[in-house]
Amino acid sequence: MIGNENEQLGIVPIQEALAMARDQGLDLVEVAPNSDPPVCRILDYGKLRYLHSKKEREARKNQKFTQLREVRFRPNIGDHDLFAKVRKIRELLNDGAKVKLAVRFRGREVAHSELGLALLKQVTDVMKEEARLETAPSMEGRSMSIILAPVPKKTVTTTELAEVAGVAEVAAVAEVAKVTEVAKVTEVAKVTEVENAQA
Repeated sequence: MIGNENEQLGIVPIQEALAMARDQGLDLVEVAPNSDPPVCRILDYGKLRYLHSKKEREARKNQKFTQLREVRFRPNIGDHDLFAKVRKIRELLNDGAKVKLAVRFRGREVAHSELGLALLKQVTDVMKEEARLETAPSMEGRSMSIILAPVPKKTVTTTELAEVAGVAEVAAVAEVAKVTEVAKVTEVAKVTEVENAQA
């Protein structure tokens, strides 16, 4: 038996252990039932459950869930409809979701699966900057599908921003370090050059 302060109390009869726990206003919890003799501990069971649930909540909060969203096409889709779907795919990828692209075939269209393959290739070519191909094209019944995953965004350091913007002083760029778009940093660099020229 283990006491409340982690002290070893040795082998104690069950009735005596329960009485000791009651005297301290705590609970007797069996922590190792399979050992010989079973190991029990005197502790506050409500506090133990609270700490376990708090730890689980923290672990769940730090988990990153990736969703799998699906966008469906037909093999003879029009250009405007195709680009509207590509815009939707871009939105889903920017949200961090994986996207399953499925081309549905009806009737005798299944005989021309090369049209679906060409359509999926066209979409992946358009999206090659924002996404990477996770699974190769595969037929599942009457639909052909692939899965696209978002490309991890590259973080840019302040010195890289300074080199791109043409600013010699890294301190001038340190204020702009939160900006991820290089074009905005270049504009800031031009503004600082103009301010320096006026001063």
